[in-house]
Amino acid sequence: MRTYAGHSTPAESNALYRRNLAKGQTGLSVAFDLPTQTGYDPDAALAAGEVGKVGVPIAHLGDMEALFDGIPLASMNTSMTINATAMWLLALYQVAAERQGADLAALAGTTQNDIVKEYLSRGTYVFPPGPSLRLTTDLIAYAVTALPKWNPINICSYHLQEAGADPVQEIAYALSTAITVLDAVRDSGQVPEDEFDLVVERISFFVNAGVRFVEELCKMRAFTRLWDEITRDRYGVTDAAKRRFRYGVQVNSLGLTEAQPENNVARIVLEMLAVTLSKDARARAVQLPAWNEALGLPRPWDQQWSLRMQQVLAYESDLLEYGDLFAGSYAVETKTTELAIAARAEMERVRAMGGVVAAVESGYLKSQLVAKHAERRARIESGEQPVVGVNAFKETEPNPLIADLDAAIQTVDPEVEHHAVAALGAWRKTRDAEAVDAALTHLRTDAATPSANLMPATLECARAGVTTGEWAGALREVFGEFRAPTGIGADAPTADASSGLRALREYVHEISRERGRRLRILVGKPGLDGHSNGAEQIAVRARDAGFEVVYQGIRLTPAQIAAAAVAEDVHCVGLSVLSGSHLRLVPDVIDRLREAGAADIPVVVGGIIPDADAKALKERGVAEVFTPKDYDMTESLTRIVDLIRAA
Repeated sequence: MRTYAGHSTPAESNALYRRNLAKGQTGLSVAFDLPTQTGYDPDAALAAGEVGKVGVPIAHLGDMEALFDGIPLASMNTSMTINATAMWLLALYQVAAERQGADLAALAGTTQNDIVKEYLSRGTYVFPPGPSLRLTTDLIAYAVTALPKWNPINICSYHLQEAGADPVQEIAYALSTAITVLDAVRDSGQVPEDEFDLVVERISFFVNAGVRFVEELCKMRAFTRLWDEITRDRYGVTDAAKRRFRYGVQVNSLGLTEAQPENNVARIVLEMLAVTLSKDARARAVQLPAWNEALGLPRPWDQQWSLRMQQVLAYESDLLEYGDLFAGSYAVETKTTELAIAARAEMERVRAMGGVVAAVESGYLKSQLVAKHAERRARIESGEQPVVGVNAFKETEPNPLIADLDAAIQTVDPEVEHHAVAALGAWRKTRDAEAVDAALTHLRTDAATPSANLMPATLECARAGVTTGEWAGALREVFGEFRAPTGIGADAPTADASSGLRALREYVHEISRERGRRLRILVGKPGLDGHSNGAEQIAVRARDAGFEVVYQGIRLTPAQIAAAAVAEDVHCVGLSVLSGSHLRLVPDVIDRLREAGAADIPVVVGGIIPDADAKALKERGVAEVFTPKDYDMTESLTRIVDLIRAA
């Protein structure tokens, strides 16, 4: 039982972990901030406004030791949601454990280490797919022998569903990723053939559970069935225990609503049941989101509520006293078989393209997810897919839980970033510069040597006091960087022409005629926030409405966005910020537009933005703020055209 947690500083996160463990939590799930996830130090330009916002900042070994101060790592099970920099964070964790005197053979936990879905959903990739797969492979090959209780990879279908995947796509793309990873480890020659079953045994999965209870339950049974087939037939694993589909789950966040957020409790419980009721496909670990995540950063009390939901199910109910409740069910078996057949077909399609890496590089996977997400959005907007409190049953009594909305969420002190930068400077002054240089030279040399496993050089860097940004920077020099396909090209889906969309198209055409050229909107993702689903959906809908759309993807500085707005001569700048850094990044974009003589371009912002922050942004010059309650994109774009007309 875990809650996904971490924020502000290592010390504050450590205190939170200790409180959660005292309340009966049985493991830790670490959330890292975006600079840590993308290989930047707190003083990097792109880290501005992002430090400590969506997780804890870990810049070096000292931070890792502070994070787990007083928590014996030899007896802890720790899950780390980390991907592009997974090798680095595991090295820091191992060295911190060594300094506690821990037996490495006793270290238990998981590094997510699934880079494929980062190109498709979360956006915290750094390097091109090939070098990234090498980092994944090297970590697995190292951990299987050096850290025998550690799960070196946690293949994530969770984020695929958050990006729009239906159950068939979730199964197919996750299992295709697993095949690519296992093939790479096998072909690297780093693990003896007669020990390869140990690699298969350590593969774990992290899945999503949506609100369609029966379908989600059957999805897990299909996952279990297909994984058993793959590990037996493709990899020759004869021990049934080593073929077991081992998975943890966080239930769906995509479906959590800002409107009537109290309804999210019912959604969370129903989704938890989908992955616990069927014993033959039951999750080994469950972590639940908080009811108010669509409003902002949950407080410790909100996380406690999510933990108590699990404890009531596990300790008060009789669920664990019975075998599989659905064995022999015709409806469940039929749906499970249907999902398995469709997933096999989609896996074959990916295989025919050259595997999952080729399907990422070609843009196929991203375009499929964008299309599926667009279909979901269209169903909600039309009312075909009811969402209680959003497009159905909207009448409500005042909610006492959010009577004081600013107190209903947690905020991160802006001074956290200044403290982290100062602490980083102090760390650099106290370390052995020669040892740091030697360790980084070793890392670069090994990175340029394809046959070298990068974990030993990474451990040397950790022990020498190298920082996160320095480690990733050395690898950037050798591997280069990568910008993933956006999925909104000409082959992206076109929305059905509802009466609202037809009216918007006419409105766009009218104002375009008035302005003497087609309306042009820039959709921008400032900072390190890689959750681009909303930006992509707005870009696609704007294109369908007749706008010319400028969208350059994720991870742009305010200066780059302002420069692009001026160069492209846009009529509006739309910024999407989901990391909580809106108060820092958005005003920076506005200031740079003013400096460039483009203060007349209206700037709108979308994201999880509390009312007080929305007011502050408008005082700084933002024309309009959109939050999850503004689910009708056609209506939102109509308001944007109004702003352009009035500008």
